[in-house]
Amino acid sequence: MASDLPLVLSVTSGKGGVGKTNISVNLAHTLAAMGRRVVLLDADLGLANVDVVLGMAPKYNLFHLFHENATLKTILHKTQYGFSILPASSGMSEMLSLSTGQKLELLEAMDYLEGRVDYLLVDTGAGISDNVMYFNLAAQERLLVLTTEPTSLTDAYALVKVMNLKHRVNNFRVLVNMAPSERAAKSVFEKLYLACDHFLSGISLDFIGFLPQDPVVREAVIRQTPYCAYAPGAPVSKKMREIAAKVEAWDVDPKLDGNIKFFWKKLLFQEQSVA
Repeated sequence: MASDLPLVLSVTSGKGGVGKTNISVNLAHTLAAMGRRVVLLDADLGLANVDVVLGMAPKYNLFHLFHENATLKTILHKTQYGFSILPASSGMSEMLSLSTGQKLELLEAMDYLEGRVDYLLVDTGAGISDNVMYFNLAAQERLLVLTTEPTSLTDAYALVKVMNLKHRVNNFRVLVNMAPSERAAKSVFEKLYLACDHFLSGISLDFIGFLPQDPVVREAVIRQTPYCAYAPGAPVSKKMREIAAKVEAWDVDPKLDGNIKFFWKKLLFQEQSVA
């Protein structure tokens, strides 16, 4: 990581069931193992499950931030794997769509993390809801997860289209999960690339790799343990370390793109210094 600015990376998808949360947890684990300070924000606010995947039962979550005046420090939970989580609540209809005031409140609360974090990973919900759009716009990088299933490809394209046409977001990193082979992964990426190139304007898709189908993923989920910790020598764990190394090499763009960001004050200061 070449910059001293924190990198905010959303892990997002057009379709549920593509393994997005598992990727978020294991990427957080791997970056932390590389000595980085990592916080994972569970931004699937109505159907949160980062804590479940990790076998945790936090007393406080983002619901308490918005509705009971809890501080970010109060709801920040350290895991045994070297990174911290900001958990959300599950089954709370009040969390399905944040108000403008709540979005600004969360941005302000994030000030607590400045200087304390190298990576803020944001596990978004699936689809094109208002919450998903908000968290993707607040990130500096977006990791789009899809599988080789046709519905996953269609929904990934829909997400890119909405982000492009409504919010002028053009840059996406792409990761294919649960791929039967590297060839299959590259094939589905190529289909997404061709669709975006044909129907949209100015889209940049960066294929950062794939994660293979691996039985240890299911075994680790059952044990509520990151698979990179459960089976570090497994093929999927080795591939995750390759992905993390690529993320580690990214530079944080010091320029704002017109959308409000987490740590936007620091970014704005950096932009003024560069100018």
